[in-house]
Amino acid sequence: MTEDASFADGVARALRLRALDADDLAVISALAQDAVLSSGDMQWQKGRRRFALLLNRYRWEDGERAVRARDHERVRSLLVVEDVLRVRSSGLPQGAGDLVLSLLSLGWEPGGDGTGTLTLTFAGDGAIALSVEALEVLLQDVTRPWPDPARRAPGHDV
Repeated sequence: MTEDASFADGVARALRLRALDADDLAVISALAQDAVLSSGDMQWQKGRRRFALLLNRYRWEDGERAVRARDHERVRSLLVVEDVLRVRSSGLPQGAGDLVLSLLSLGWEPGGDGTGTLTLTFAGDGAIALSVEALEVLLQDVTRPWPDPARRAPGHDV
């Protein structure tokens, strides 16, 4: 007798996800939660209307398997926002390229005609608001995963 394959039997693959609406963005936000980066790992390419971040992303997609196996991993990922018209920040010091940030969430506030504001919220009350012509966000893993030095899932004080 054979058994059905389970998700846990699969080989870990690099993520490549695109968000074009609020539901898609909720998935990317959950997968990018608790990613860490330095403020120098963010770049606004004004001429290309693109805002990009290079993240050390906790692999939330491993879920319960990682908790049971104590096999917590991180992976370098690109988070790219297209069609950016304007960038504003609050609670983040300017020019501090070595400041370590922890991404908490990505939020979407629609405007008229497909435009809107994508807000990246960081621990410590920092935020970046991106005014965009249309919502288009890419999350793509760019390295192989490695063991998380903390050896545990990120946690939050309530």
